[in-house]
Amino acid sequence: MKIRNNAIRNRIWVQIAVTLIFAYVAYVTYLLVKQPTDTFTVDNGTLYLEETVQGYIIRKESVIKGENYKNGMEQIAAEGEKVAKNESVFRYYSNNEKNLKEKIAELDTKIQEALEKDNTSIYSSDLKILEGQIDEKIKNLSGLTDESTIADYKKQISDLVTKKAKMAGELSPSGSYIKQLIEERGKYESQLNSGSEYVKAPISGIVSYRVDGLEETLGNVEFSSLSKDYLENLNLKSGKMVAVSNESGKVIDNFSCYIVTILNSEKAKEAKVGDKIKVTLSGDKELNAEIAYIKQEENDNRLVVIETSELTEELVNYRKITFDLIWWSYSGLKVPNQAIKEKDGLNYVVRSRVGYSNKILVKVLRKNEKFSIVTSYSTSELKELGYTPEEISSLKKITLYDEILLNPNIDNID
Repeated sequence: MKIRNNAIRNRIWVQIAVTLIFAYVAYVTYLLVKQPTDTFTVDNGTLYLEETVQGYIIRKESVIKGENYKNGMEQIAAEGEKVAKNESVFRYYSNNEKNLKEKIAELDTKIQEALEKDNTSIYSSDLKILEGQIDEKIKNLSGLTDESTIADYKKQISDLVTKKAKMAGELSPSGSYIKQLIEERGKYESQLNSGSEYVKAPISGIVSYRVDGLEETLGNVEFSSLSKDYLENLNLKSGKMVAVSNESGKVIDNFSCYIVTILNSEKAKEAKVGDKIKVTLSGDKELNAEIAYIKQEENDNRLVVIETSELTEELVNYRKITFDLIWWSYSGLKVPNQAIKEKDGLNYVVRSRVGYSNKILVKVLRKNEKFSIVTSYSTSELKELGYTPEEISSLKKITLYDEILLNPNIDNID
């Protein structure tokens, strides 16, 4: 009987021990799961107040077009290149350009053959320098992919070959023949150039060949004449690239570009002309900008004109874009709003360190829906709040990597 009672007691103790172990494991698991959501590590961060909107691009631009636009055109200044006033932007081909170019190409071949025959008997340090430059240009040409750069290199090579031919003509025993070829080539080249129509820039700025007929409609326009209906009636698709023209080009004033958008947010209703903002385009390209004009529209909408001096490809290639409007951004110590508790008009967080909790006074600099950027008050600010020197010296400050409690109860913490 005694043995049986001992067995029962042992079984009970085992059950109690197992129960305690399970309880302990459950408690530890609870702590492990609960801890990350109960505390937050203070870190540096940046808060934004932004909204994604659509906008219409307004640029001051001058379309340039000549008489011979049906002949086809050759770009002199590349897309996006800056030009000065009265600088040639492009040219229209002459009427018999194809024939003239074929004759010039034939003469280039003859000149090169003549140079190769006389190459052993000609020596000049200047000539050798030219040959080195030609070889280097040809070598670099093989690694290029940009069409405008390739065309520029080919022109440079052609100019160097012509210069070499003229120099060799002076040095070669058979120079009279090379001179004759060069003179003949010069006549054809002169005919080619005289028959071409060169179109020049009416203003200084950035060259573009993306012409869509809206240069006047969305260029030289008064902001007061713009409205939501006016913009929507243009039937423009956001993100659609303007097509390249083969008949005309334009020069864009690169000092200012405008984005017109219709807004209805609370922040937009508080905005004022002159406010500094930022605009983020696709590819995370961030531009500094400023509000240049505001107009009240129907249904509590506001027409807002944003000005930027940073003219990017996106602002040149499109008429309507989707972008992020950043009203403000602020960097500093970032904490969740749920970690901040207000009492008597002041804000506090609770720091947990080595098992102890301390209430820390913080100054909220900026906040959005989820987070705040905070800092500690300065000594002068604390004095203005009524703190004595003794109290100020005893106050703890929030620092980087502090562990703070979420949803703290500050009433029972000093």
